[in-house]
Amino acid sequence: MPKRERRTFTEEFKEQIVQLYKNGKPRKEIIREYDLTPSSLDKWVKQSESSGSFKEKANLTPEQKELIELRKRNKHLEMENDILKQAALILGRK
Repeated sequence: MPKRERRTFTEEFKEQIVQLYKNGKPRKEIIREYDLTPSSLDKWVKQSESSGSFKEKANLTPEQKELIELRKRNKHLEMENDILKQAALILGRK
């Protein structure tokens, strides 16, 4: 079975599909008619219900957002630490 090429969908398309689902159109019919994967439809419905947005960043949990921020902060502090180490080596030579 050949691997399916990844497709992208506009926010308007996703919203229309979610509206069809919410208006009572059967899930199987939507999937078959628009050649979607069941997981895509489920994900779009869940995103629409939780935040109203289909962007990944808007649908992160508070813990995920905090983890991303902490990783950024850690990377920044590591970079500062490396700079200070280099400065100490340079000043130590003089």
